This record gives sequence, structure tokens and C-alpha cells, in this order.
Amino acid sequence: MDSAPESQMKPAPYTAANIGVAIAMLLVSGLLLSGCAPAIIGVGTAAVAASSTEKGLSTSVSDGVIFTKIQDRYIQEDASLPTVVDVTVNDGAVLLTGKVKTPEEKVLATKLAWEVRGVREVVNELQVSDTSSIKDMAKDLAASAQLRGKLIADSSVSSLNFSIDVVNGTVYLSGVAADAEEMNRVVSHARQLRFAQQVVNYITLRSDQRE
Repeated sequence: MDSAPESQMKPAPYTAANIGVAIAMLLVSGLLLSGCAPAIIGVGTAAVAASSTEKGLSTSVSDGVIFTKIQDRYIQEDASLPTVVDVTVNDGAVLLTGKVKTPEEKVLATKLAWEVRGVREVVNELQVSDTSSIKDMAKDLAASAQLRGKLIADSSVSSLNFSIDVVNGTVYLSGVAADAEEMNRVVSHARQLRFAQQVVNYITLRSDQRE
């Protein structure tokens, strides 16, 4: 049977559901066989489950580790975060969806995700349910869009490596910079924004040892 064209092969994101499937497959293998065989078959089953995502074992395992560590950081910081934030990891790119109560919780979710080794991009699509504390959302959105444009236009900055959140004129920066020079360029762009009153820098350097 001919294999599917590469153009039709799409990587499956790493989610809580994927974890459950993998665990279930391992448990079934353990119940059906005895002695040393379960361990061998269990590893094989995990490899098959990983390869079925069409990303390969190493990438899938890496995404699984990232997913687990993000969940662990959320629990340690605020036990309610894992219950309201849905995390999807695909080849090191993290997508955050769901609904949080305050803008500060949205910023925190982004910051904690970036602190995990292996994360190369964080897309925060979290919705804020309580916007009463936001004084001028239009200005915040304009500042965020303007800064994103500046980072994209700067050839010395890898814009995808940084997340931008603006709340009441305070610009929150997170992500991973290649070096101090790149980090300083991002911070400088943020400070030049028309509506920026304060810049909070959570950016780490690539040389830093993220867990």
C-alpha cells in the first residue's frame, strides 16, 4: 500500500488526551503479557504511539516533557491555572487557550510557559473574563500591535521568540533571547512605545539553564 504524500502528513499536537491514550496502551500491554515481555512490548507500544503522530519518538517525547513541566509550574504557582488553561504543545510551540479571570493571570501563564526548556514559541489565546481593571483596552492593543511590528521589522530580533502583553500601559515581555544584545533591543523597542508607561522584562537568555 502506498504511503500518504508528505504534504498530507500533519503533526499531532501534544495534549492531555494524547497522554491518556499512551498510558492506556501501555496498561493494556502490561495486562496481556507477563514476565519480561511487558516491559519490552510497553516500550514498543510507546514508540508506535509516538510514530503515529508522524513527528517521531524524540520530538513527541520532548513535547510530552514540555507539557508536563508547564502543568507542574502552573500547579506550583497557582493550583487553579491548570483547570482553566488548556495547553497544547506541537514541536516546541505552545498554544494556551481557555479563560482566566484577570489580565495578570494571562501574563503569568505566558511567563511560566516560557520558563520551560524546549519551548520555542508561546501563543497566548487566553480570554480574560474580568476586564473591569483594564482602563483603556484600545491603547493596550495598539501598543502591543505596534511593538510586534517593530520586532518583526528589526532584522536583529527573532520576533517569534518573544511574547508581548500590555495591561494598563505596562508592557510585559517574556521569551528567550539569543544574547543580551537581542534582549536589550526588544526592551528598547518597548520603551519607545507611545502608550508604554512601564516595561516589565521577563526575558531570559538562551545561555540560561531553563528547567
